[in-house]
Amino acid sequence: MTNGNRTLNYVTTNRFYIEVGGTIAAEFTECSGISVQVKKEVYFEGGVNEQQRIRLGHAEFADVTLKRGITDNMGFWEWTSQVFTEGTNQGGGKTSRHNVNILVFDQSGKIMQSWTLIGAVPVAWKVPALQASGNTVVIEELTLAYEGLKVGNTSGGGREALVRSNSYFPSA
Repeated sequence: MTNGNRTLNYVTTNRFYIEVGGTIAAEFTECSGISVQVKKEVYFEGGVNEQQRIRLGHAEFADVTLKRGITDNMGFWEWTSQVFTEGTNQGGGKTSRHNVNILVFDQSGKIMQSWTLIGAVPVAWKVPALQASGNTVVIEELTLAYEGLKVGNTSGGGREALVRSNSYFPSA
């Protein structure tokens, strides 16, 4: 598979590829925080002592943190840098939300697992210490907040329009 002018070398161990808008934009060696917690309310019926009733509420998604990454995609850098202009006249008060796929490939280049973060927006990132003699990664840590989650084994979530109940943000 090629990405622009370069050929991707799939390494399945400790490598997570980030796809935004149908393009693999970055790769990271660590991904943590993909989780969802559904709020619940527990009710007890009178006279039924051996059971309880559970009513499910809203889902809450934890921020995802990607560590030790690299990219040469300037569109990716521009997107992550929009957090600096959020709420100012420069950014117009809106940070572009995108569906972001976190992909893991097998040795043949087939997608083994895909997590699509719906309506993802970067909320924090940092680079490592810059050293002339260093041999470090470009992105030490990137944190994404998101509004929904799809899990599968195919690509494409980054190409779809945002799926949300209040669609006042433009589609990706």
